[in-house]
Amino acid sequence: MRVLFLNNFFYLRGGSERVLFSEIEMLRDMGHEVAVFSRENRLNDASLYERYFPPAMDTGTSILSLKNLAIMEEILYSRAAKSGLMSVIEDFKPDVAHMHNTYGRLSLSVLDGLKERRIPTVMTLHDYKLLCPSYLMLNHGEICERCRGGRFYYAFMTKCHKDSYGASAIYAFESWLGRRGKKYDFLRALITPSLFLTNKMIEYGWSAERLTHLPNPVAAGPTSSENIHGDYLLYFGRLSPEKGISTLLEALSSLDATVPVYIVGEGPEEARLRSLAKDRGIAASFTGYLTDKALEDAISGAKVVVVPSECYENAPLSILEAFAYAKPVIGSRIGGIPEMIDDGINGFLFEPGNSEDLRSKIEAVVHLLPESTVRQMGMAAREKVEKEYSPKLHYERLIAIYKKAILGIADT
Repeated sequence: MRVLFLNNFFYLRGGSERVLFSEIEMLRDMGHEVAVFSRENRLNDASLYERYFPPAMDTGTSILSLKNLAIMEEILYSRAAKSGLMSVIEDFKPDVAHMHNTYGRLSLSVLDGLKERRIPTVMTLHDYKLLCPSYLMLNHGEICERCRGGRFYYAFMTKCHKDSYGASAIYAFESWLGRRGKKYDFLRALITPSLFLTNKMIEYGWSAERLTHLPNPVAAGPTSSENIHGDYLLYFGRLSPEKGISTLLEALSSLDATVPVYIVGEGPEEARLRSLAKDRGIAASFTGYLTDKALEDAISGAKVVVVPSECYENAPLSILEAFAYAKPVIGSRIGGIPEMIDDGINGFLFEPGNSEDLRSKIEAVVHLLPESTVRQMGMAAREKVEKEYSPKLHYERLIAIYKKAILGIADT
């Protein structure tokens, strides 16, 4: 099978790219031919088709300015992206196309290109963009569902994206164009990594028949006996308000005994979080961004991983990566997180934003439960990965989705 992937970035930038690269690897390992269409970027992996990639976009603040009409056009409908895609299709002749994140860079134009060439196409939804112009269903730190029913103008009215009328207007208009122009209607499957997202899409009027639940894949790491079990808590991810790291630090500040925490990642909240940890006397180590072996070592050496998000998380890879290394996870009861954590079995759930509830769960893992019980929870986490999130299972389900998409096109 010849599979064409589309994504705004072709390097390991975040969780969606980790899924993309995992799928590319598993397909190639099984003998399929794979091509990728993306935008130019100096960080991209090499690609046989990079000569067709549209030019890189400025990632500064001007990208979201109404004054920059050329950038606005690229965000909303990139002719360069569509032209490049047509050339890739001509050269590669894909049997199926698989879109990941294409909003705002490759833009709505690639949907038209795929439709015009009658390429069977599926799309993985890594966020809530089809429901919310600003992706996260957050408005100034609060859960927001005002845009239900396509009322995307609320995004502009409330400046929900980066607290900017200009940025919010562009993203609201992009969402309106996609809905008004029925750009996504030709897609044969919308792949949802969480049941929470599946149900939210149905709640907002999307047909259940077009939605296919496919959890993200992760390979199990070393067995528990090979792991180093440290005494520290671990958070890894973006340092931004919706991730709930402040709640984690508040919980740690109220514990009777000092519990060390490693905070891995970068983001706009880093300076404030460092100051908060210092003021509260918390033993927090901010490591910055870690990749590959360094991140694996940080996970493997932790006692427990904490995911204290206060937004509708879809299906956080951080949970799966912790599970893969036999680490229990303490996570907030919001979005898709409760689907992944079996409370009391492979981790604990707490109410989002409730530092006292989080404190009690940390205290249980660190001070109250026997070490053997914590290890047993970690092994239960690893077993869950092997049974429900393995690359082999993901591959089998993905191929079935592709075959169904191809047959669907043939029937029209």
